[in-house]
Amino acid sequence: MKNLLGSSIKDLENVALNCGQAAFRGRQIYNWLYNYKNRFKSIDEINILPLNFRNQLIKEGFKFGELNLKEKYLANDGTLKLLLNTRDNESVECVGIPTKRRLTACLSSQVGCPMDCKFCATGKEGLKRSLKVSEILDQILFIENVMNQKVSNIVFMGMGEPLLNIDELLLSIRSINEDFDISQRKITVSTVAIPKMIGKLSEMSFQKLGRCQFTLAISLHASNQKIRETIIPSAKNYHIKNIIDDCREFVKKTGRRVSFEYLMLDGVNDKLEHADELSNLIKGFQCHVNLIKYNQIDEVEFKQTTSKNAQLFQTRLSDNGINVSFRKSRGLDKNAACGQLRQNAKIK
Repeated sequence: MKNLLGSSIKDLENVALNCGQAAFRGRQIYNWLYNYKNRFKSIDEINILPLNFRNQLIKEGFKFGELNLKEKYLANDGTLKLLLNTRDNESVECVGIPTKRRLTACLSSQVGCPMDCKFCATGKEGLKRSLKVSEILDQILFIENVMNQKVSNIVFMGMGEPLLNIDELLLSIRSINEDFDISQRKITVSTVAIPKMIGKLSEMSFQKLGRCQFTLAISLHASNQKIRETIIPSAKNYHIKNIIDDCREFVKKTGRRVSFEYLMLDGVNDKLEHADELSNLIKGFQCHVNLIKYNQIDEVEFKQTTSKNAQLFQTRLSDNGINVSFRKSRGLDKNAACGQLRQNAKIK
Protein backbone atom coordinates (compact mmCIF):
# COMPACT_ATOMS: atom_id res chain seq x y z
CA MET A 1 0.00 0.00 0.00
CA LYS A 2 1.38 3.41 -1.01
CA ASN A 3 -0.15 6.08 1.17
CA LEU A 4 0.28 9.64 -0.04
CA LEU A 5 -0.70 11.21 3.27
CA GLY A 6 2.41 12.72 4.84
CA SER A 7 4.05 13.28 1.46
CA SER A 8 5.75 16.60 0.84
CA ILE A 9 5.10 18.68 -2.25
CA LYS A 10 8.38 17.40 -3.72
CA ASP A 11 7.34 13.79 -3.02
CA LEU A 12 4.07 14.29 -4.90
CA GLU A 13 5.79 16.02 -7.79
CA ASN A 14 7.99 12.93 -8.11
CA VAL A 15 4.91 10.67 -8.03
CA ALA A 16 3.46 12.62 -10.93
CA LEU A 17 6.73 12.54 -12.88
CA ASN A 18 7.11 8.79 -12.34
CA CYS A 19 3.61 8.34 -13.77
CA GLY A 20 4.55 10.26 -16.91
CA GLN A 21 2.74 13.43 -15.82
CA ALA A 22 3.98 16.98 -15.44
CA ALA A 23 5.26 18.02 -12.00
CA PHE A 24 2.38 20.46 -11.53
CA ARG A 25 0.01 17.48 -11.30
CA GLY A 26 1.79 16.53 -8.09
CA ARG A 27 1.23 20.04 -6.77
CA GLN A 28 -2.47 19.67 -7.59
CA ILE A 29 -2.62 16.49 -5.51
CA TYR A 30 -0.79 18.27 -2.70
CA ASN A 31 -3.13 21.27 -2.67
CA TRP A 32 -6.20 19.04 -2.75
CA LEU A 33 -5.00 16.61 -0.08
CA TYR A 34 -4.14 19.18 2.59
CA ASN A 35 -7.14 21.46 1.97
CA TYR A 36 -9.57 20.83 4.83
CA LYS A 37 -12.52 21.90 2.66
CA ASN A 38 -12.15 18.75 0.56
CA ARG A 39 -14.24 16.49 2.76
CA PHE A 40 -13.86 13.15 0.98
CA LYS A 41 -10.24 12.08 0.73
CA SER A 42 -10.30 9.77 -2.28
CA ILE A 43 -8.24 9.85 -5.46
CA ASP A 44 -11.50 9.48 -7.39
CA GLU A 45 -12.60 12.87 -6.06
CA ILE A 46 -9.67 14.87 -7.50
CA ASN A 47 -11.59 15.95 -10.58
CA ILE A 48 -8.88 18.40 -11.56
CA LEU A 49 -6.63 15.45 -12.44
CA PRO A 50 -7.04 13.64 -15.78
CA LEU A 51 -9.11 10.47 -15.43
CA ASN A 52 -6.31 8.29 -16.81
CA PHE A 53 -3.90 9.65 -14.16
CA ARG A 54 -6.39 8.99 -11.36
CA ASN A 55 -6.93 5.46 -12.64
CA GLN A 56 -3.18 4.91 -12.84
CA LEU A 57 -2.66 6.05 -9.26
CA ILE A 58 -5.42 3.72 -8.05
CA LYS A 59 -4.09 0.81 -10.12
CA GLU A 60 -0.60 1.26 -8.67
CA GLY A 61 -2.00 1.11 -5.13
CA PHE A 62 -1.83 4.75 -4.09
CA LYS A 63 -4.24 5.84 -1.38
CA PHE A 64 -4.80 8.73 1.01
CA GLY A 65 -6.47 7.64 4.21
CA GLU A 66 -5.60 4.82 6.59
CA LEU A 67 -8.53 4.98 8.99
CA ASN A 68 -12.30 4.50 8.98
CA LEU A 69 -14.83 6.14 11.25
CA LYS A 70 -16.30 3.72 13.79
CA GLU A 71 -17.96 5.98 16.38
CA LYS A 72 -18.49 9.70 16.78
CA TYR A 73 -19.49 11.62 19.91
CA LEU A 74 -20.19 15.32 20.24
CA ALA A 75 -20.24 16.63 23.80
CA ASN A 76 -22.47 19.44 24.99
CA ASP A 77 -19.54 21.87 24.97
CA GLY A 78 -18.78 21.13 21.29
CA THR A 79 -15.88 18.76 21.92
CA LEU A 80 -15.73 16.02 19.28
CA LYS A 81 -14.43 12.54 20.10
CA LEU A 82 -13.82 10.02 17.34
CA LEU A 83 -13.11 6.31 17.45
CA LEU A 84 -11.31 5.30 14.26
CA ASN A 85 -10.60 1.82 12.92
CA THR A 86 -7.27 0.88 11.37
CA ARG A 87 -6.81 -1.46 8.42
CA ASP A 88 -5.81 -4.28 10.77
CA ASN A 89 -9.04 -3.83 12.76
CA GLU A 90 -7.54 -2.02 15.72
CA SER A 91 -8.97 1.28 16.93
CA VAL A 92 -7.62 4.64 18.08
CA GLU A 93 -9.13 7.78 19.54
CA CYS A 94 -8.71 11.41 18.60
CA VAL A 95 -10.40 14.55 19.87
CA GLY A 96 -11.32 17.91 18.37
CA ILE A 97 -11.50 20.71 20.94
CA PRO A 98 -13.00 23.95 19.60
CA THR A 99 -12.87 27.42 21.08
CA LYS A 100 -13.76 30.78 19.55
CA ARG A 101 -10.23 31.23 18.18
CA ARG A 102 -8.86 27.76 17.55
CA LEU A 103 -9.49 24.11 16.90
CA THR A 104 -7.12 21.82 18.77
CA ALA A 105 -6.62 18.22 17.63
CA CYS A 106 -5.62 15.74 20.33
CA LEU A 107 -3.85 12.88 18.53
CA SER A 108 -2.90 9.31 19.38
CA SER A 109 0.55 7.96 18.53
CA GLN A 110 0.00 4.28 19.34
CA VAL A 111 -2.75 1.68 19.52
CA GLY A 112 -2.99 1.22 23.27
CA CYS A 113 -0.07 2.10 25.52
CA PRO A 114 2.68 0.18 27.35
CA MET A 115 3.07 2.59 30.28
CA ASP A 116 0.14 1.30 32.38
CA CYS A 117 -0.44 4.53 34.30
CA LYS A 118 -2.87 3.58 37.04
CA PHE A 119 -5.27 6.46 36.41
CA CYS A 120 -5.57 5.90 32.64
CA ALA A 121 -8.00 3.70 30.68
CA THR A 122 -5.70 3.40 27.64
CA GLY A 123 -3.08 1.22 29.31
CA LYS A 124 -5.49 -1.40 30.63
CA GLU A 125 -5.00 -3.57 27.53
CA GLY A 126 -1.35 -2.76 26.94
CA LEU A 127 0.32 -1.81 23.68
CA LYS A 128 -0.91 -3.29 20.40
CA ARG A 129 1.43 -1.41 18.06
CA SER A 130 2.69 2.03 17.08
CA LEU A 131 0.92 4.13 14.48
CA LYS A 132 2.38 5.01 11.09
CA VAL A 133 2.74 8.65 10.12
CA SER A 134 -0.22 8.36 7.73
CA GLU A 135 -2.40 7.00 10.56
CA ILE A 136 -1.40 9.87 12.82
CA LEU A 137 -2.09 12.51 10.18
CA ASP A 138 -5.37 10.90 9.11
CA GLN A 139 -6.76 11.75 12.55
CA ILE A 140 -6.36 15.44 11.70
CA LEU A 141 -8.24 15.01 8.43
CA PHE A 142 -11.13 13.25 10.17
CA ILE A 143 -11.43 16.03 12.76
CA GLU A 144 -11.30 18.71 10.07
CA ASN A 145 -13.80 16.89 7.86
CA VAL A 146 -16.33 16.25 10.62
CA MET A 147 -16.04 19.75 12.10
CA ASN A 148 -15.62 21.47 8.72
CA GLN A 149 -12.87 23.62 10.15
CA LYS A 150 -9.10 23.79 9.84
CA VAL A 151 -7.15 22.49 12.83
CA SER A 152 -4.94 25.22 14.28
CA ASN A 153 -3.25 23.47 17.23
CA ILE A 154 -1.97 19.95 17.84
CA VAL A 155 -1.43 18.06 21.08
CA PHE A 156 0.02 14.57 21.17
CA MET A 157 -1.90 13.69 24.32
CA GLY A 158 -4.07 10.86 23.04
CA MET A 159 -3.45 7.14 23.26
CA GLY A 160 0.13 5.94 23.48
CA GLU A 161 3.58 7.19 24.47
CA PRO A 162 4.88 9.43 21.64
CA LEU A 163 8.57 9.01 22.50
CA LEU A 164 8.28 5.26 21.94
CA ASN A 165 7.26 6.07 18.37
CA ILE A 166 9.72 8.91 17.88
CA ASP A 167 10.53 8.42 14.18
CA GLU A 168 6.89 8.52 13.09
CA LEU A 169 6.24 11.32 15.58
CA LEU A 170 8.89 13.56 14.01
CA LEU A 171 7.74 12.72 10.48
CA SER A 172 4.25 13.71 11.58
CA ILE A 173 5.49 17.00 13.05
CA ARG A 174 7.30 17.77 9.78
CA SER A 175 4.09 17.25 7.81
CA ILE A 176 1.90 19.08 10.34
CA ASN A 177 4.27 22.05 10.15
CA GLU A 178 4.97 22.15 6.41
CA ASP A 179 1.94 20.48 4.79
CA PHE A 180 -0.88 21.31 7.21
CA ASP A 181 0.73 24.75 7.72
CA ILE A 182 0.62 24.61 11.52
CA SER A 183 3.52 26.27 13.33
CA GLN A 184 5.69 24.08 15.53
CA ARG A 185 4.92 26.55 18.32
CA LYS A 186 1.32 25.34 18.18
CA ILE A 187 2.31 21.68 18.64
CA THR A 188 2.68 20.00 22.04
CA VAL A 189 4.27 16.59 22.62
CA SER A 190 3.22 14.98 25.89
CA THR A 191 5.26 12.17 27.42
CA VAL A 192 5.34 10.20 30.66
CA ALA A 193 9.13 10.50 30.24
CA ILE A 194 11.36 7.70 28.94
CA PRO A 195 15.01 7.41 30.07
CA LYS A 196 17.43 9.14 27.66
CA MET A 197 14.61 10.06 25.26
CA ILE A 198 14.11 13.72 26.20
CA GLY A 199 17.64 14.51 25.04
CA LYS A 200 17.17 12.31 21.99
CA LEU A 201 13.97 14.15 21.11
CA SER A 202 15.69 17.54 20.92
CA GLU A 203 18.71 16.09 19.10
CA MET A 204 16.61 14.28 16.48
CA SER A 205 14.36 17.32 16.06
CA PHE A 206 17.30 19.48 15.05
CA GLN A 207 18.54 16.71 12.72
CA LYS A 208 15.22 15.90 11.03
CA LEU A 209 13.27 19.15 11.35
CA GLY A 210 16.06 21.72 11.45
CA ARG A 211 14.66 23.17 14.67
CA CYS A 212 12.85 22.21 17.85
CA GLN A 213 10.13 24.74 18.58
CA PHE A 214 7.26 22.58 19.77
CA THR A 215 6.31 22.41 23.45
CA LEU A 216 7.42 19.45 25.53
CA ALA A 217 4.86 18.45 28.17
CA ILE A 218 5.88 16.01 30.89
CA SER A 219 3.12 13.96 32.53
CA LEU A 220 4.64 14.37 35.97
CA HIS A 221 1.59 13.99 38.25
CA ALA A 222 3.67 13.79 41.44
CA SER A 223 5.97 15.87 43.58
CA ASN A 224 8.31 13.04 44.60
CA GLN A 225 9.56 9.68 43.38
CA LYS A 226 7.52 7.57 45.80
CA ILE A 227 4.16 8.99 44.77
CA ARG A 228 5.08 8.87 41.09
CA GLU A 229 5.96 5.16 41.25
CA THR A 230 2.60 4.52 42.91
CA ILE A 231 0.59 5.94 40.03
CA ILE A 232 3.06 5.39 37.14
CA PRO A 233 4.79 1.97 37.42
CA SER A 234 7.38 2.81 34.74
CA ALA A 235 8.63 5.67 36.95
CA LYS A 236 10.89 3.24 38.80
CA ASN A 237 13.15 3.28 35.74
CA TYR A 238 13.54 7.06 35.64
CA HIS A 239 13.96 9.04 38.85
CA ILE A 240 11.94 12.23 39.03
CA LYS A 241 15.03 14.34 39.74
CA ASN A 242 16.70 12.98 36.61
CA ILE A 243 13.61 13.89 34.59
CA ILE A 244 13.83 17.47 35.84
CA ASP A 245 17.56 17.60 35.05
CA ASP A 246 16.87 16.43 31.50
CA CYS A 247 14.10 19.01 31.16
CA ARG A 248 16.48 21.76 32.24
CA GLU A 249 18.88 20.63 29.52
CA PHE A 250 16.02 20.55 26.98
CA VAL A 251 15.24 24.20 27.78
CA LYS A 252 18.90 25.16 27.39
CA LYS A 253 19.16 23.48 23.97
CA THR A 254 15.85 24.61 22.51
CA GLY A 255 14.95 27.84 24.31
CA ARG A 256 11.44 26.42 24.75
CA ARG A 257 9.81 26.14 28.14
CA VAL A 258 8.65 22.77 29.44
CA SER A 259 5.13 22.15 30.71
CA PHE A 260 4.45 19.77 33.59
CA GLU A 261 1.08 18.04 33.55
CA TYR A 262 -0.22 17.43 37.06
CA LEU A 263 -3.38 15.36 37.49
CA MET A 264 -5.04 16.24 40.79
CA LEU A 265 -5.88 13.03 42.68
CA ASP A 266 -7.75 13.29 45.96
CA GLY A 267 -5.58 12.40 48.96
CA VAL A 268 -2.70 11.27 46.74
CA ASN A 269 -0.88 14.33 45.41
CA ASP A 270 -3.10 17.32 46.25
CA LYS A 271 -1.86 18.49 49.65
CA LEU A 272 -0.08 21.79 50.28
CA GLU A 273 3.07 19.91 51.26
CA HIS A 274 3.02 18.40 47.77
CA ALA A 275 2.70 21.88 46.26
CA ASP A 276 5.76 23.04 48.21
CA GLU A 277 7.69 19.91 47.26
CA LEU A 278 6.81 20.37 43.58
CA SER A 279 7.85 24.02 43.73
CA ASN A 280 11.28 23.12 45.11
CA LEU A 281 11.67 20.39 42.49
CA ILE A 282 11.06 22.53 39.39
CA LYS A 283 12.04 26.06 40.45
CA GLY A 284 14.80 27.95 38.67
CA PHE A 285 14.12 27.29 35.00
CA GLN A 286 11.58 28.08 32.28
CA CYS A 287 8.59 25.87 32.98
CA HIS A 288 4.86 25.89 33.60
CA VAL A 289 2.51 23.63 35.56
CA ASN A 290 -0.84 22.56 34.13
CA LEU A 291 -3.13 21.34 36.89
CA ILE A 292 -5.72 18.92 35.52
CA LYS A 293 -9.09 17.79 36.79
CA TYR A 294 -9.26 14.00 36.89
CA ASN A 295 -11.80 12.36 34.57
CA GLN A 296 -13.30 9.50 36.57
CA ILE A 297 -13.23 5.96 35.17
CA ASP A 298 -14.87 2.95 36.80
CA GLU A 299 -11.89 0.61 36.75
CA VAL A 300 -9.65 2.59 39.10
CA GLU A 301 -9.87 3.78 42.68
CA PHE A 302 -8.67 7.36 42.24
CA LYS A 303 -11.03 10.26 42.89
CA GLN A 304 -11.10 13.90 41.81
CA THR A 305 -9.62 16.35 44.25
CA THR A 306 -12.05 18.85 45.71
CA SER A 307 -12.38 22.29 44.13
CA LYS A 308 -11.16 23.82 47.39
CA ASN A 309 -8.00 21.71 47.50
CA ALA A 310 -7.32 22.40 43.83
CA GLN A 311 -7.58 26.15 44.38
CA LEU A 312 -5.36 26.06 47.47
CA PHE A 313 -2.79 23.98 45.57
CA GLN A 314 -2.77 26.39 42.65
CA THR A 315 -2.46 29.41 44.94
CA ARG A 316 0.45 27.85 46.84
CA LEU A 317 2.35 27.14 43.61
CA SER A 318 1.75 30.69 42.43
CA ASP A 319 2.87 32.12 45.78
CA ASN A 320 6.03 30.01 45.45
CA GLY A 321 6.83 31.70 42.13
CA ILE A 322 5.71 28.87 39.84
CA ASN A 323 3.83 29.63 36.63
CA VAL A 324 0.64 27.62 36.96
CA SER A 325 -2.81 27.33 35.42
CA PHE A 326 -5.76 24.98 35.80
CA ARG A 327 -6.64 23.27 32.55
CA LYS A 328 -10.36 23.19 31.96
CA SER A 329 -11.67 19.70 31.21
CA ARG A 330 -13.68 19.32 28.02
CA GLY A 331 -16.23 16.78 26.81
CA LEU A 332 -16.99 15.47 30.28
CA ASP A 333 -20.38 14.08 29.22
CA LYS A 334 -18.92 11.90 26.44
CA ASN A 335 -16.24 9.34 27.44
CA ALA A 336 -13.85 12.10 28.45
CA ALA A 337 -11.01 9.98 29.87
CA CYS A 338 -8.27 8.96 27.46
CA GLY A 339 -8.92 5.44 26.15
CA GLN A 340 -12.41 5.31 27.64
CA LEU A 341 -14.24 5.47 24.31
CA ARG A 342 -12.14 2.66 22.85
CA GLN A 343 -12.57 0.50 25.93
CA ASN A 344 -16.34 1.03 26.06
CA ALA A 345 -16.61 0.13 22.38
CA LYS A 346 -14.91 -3.21 23.05
CA ILE A 347 -17.39 -4.00 25.81
CA LYS A 348 -20.41 -3.47 23.54
